[in-house]
Amino acid sequence: MGHQDSAGSGTTSRSHSRWRAFHDKFVVEERYMDPADRRGLYRAAIILVVAGVALFIATLVSVLQADGLSAADVPVRDWLLEMRSDAGTAFMIFLAVVFGPVALPIIVLVVILWWGFAAKHAWRPILLASAMVTGVIISQIILRIVQRSRPPVEQMLFGIDHTFSFPSGHVLGACDFLLVGAFLVFSRHSNTKAAVLGFVGAGIGIVLAALSRLYLGYHWLSDALASLSLSLIILGGVIALDTWRTARVPGERITGEMSKADLPQD
Repeated sequence: MGHQDSAGSGTTSRSHSRWRAFHDKFVVEERYMDPADRRGLYRAAIILVVAGVALFIATLVSVLQADGLSAADVPVRDWLLEMRSDAGTAFMIFLAVVFGPVALPIIVLVVILWWGFAAKHAWRPILLASAMVTGVIISQIILRIVQRSRPPVEQMLFGIDHTFSFPSGHVLGACDFLLVGAFLVFSRHSNTKAAVLGFVGAGIGIVLAALSRLYLGYHWLSDALASLSLSLIILGGVIALDTWRTARVPGERITGEMSKADLPQD
């Protein structure tokens, strides 16, 4: 009888432990930081949103009026046409596949699922997923409103695409994944050098993603600039939301579950 009670108690304990682990996944982990650091995050979020809105408006107006920033579209395209080579084309096609509508969603899904299961709390993976979905929705809406034509199909090197080009979904997806991902990873670390390297790496990835779309003949330079501007707005929104929900200064009440590493030191 005692053995059965012990077995039953063990089963109940394991069930409770599994439920607790599942519950903890969706408890937002709050963290203490200096008031100046929190203000800095809000300031950065505002700057990113304002800069993104300004750049997008400037790019959109230039596209609609066929002047301003879009004046560089044809010269950049012609320059890239002259730079084409067999090796360059193969590399750009590889980049287009990696940042394309099949591979990139798979990469993002694997990263989010792995991160969600590996981390104690799923707040940051959920934020990354939300940012990616937001980017897709916004780009699809703008594509149908602006209805900008792509470069001539005879210049396309990786199949024919008759869909609209403004903004570039490939570039927006790459920007959101790399920029938002870099912030969510490095915002929890105090190593400034690692954060700088992380964002530099994200910048390089974005440049390569944009260059591949222009080189292969599917987008104009202004399409890529519009995608970058939208991503800056999304990044600013993520920073503001994450800071509002997780950043606490000493003396404020903690409503979520906070890691011991984030406890204020005596």
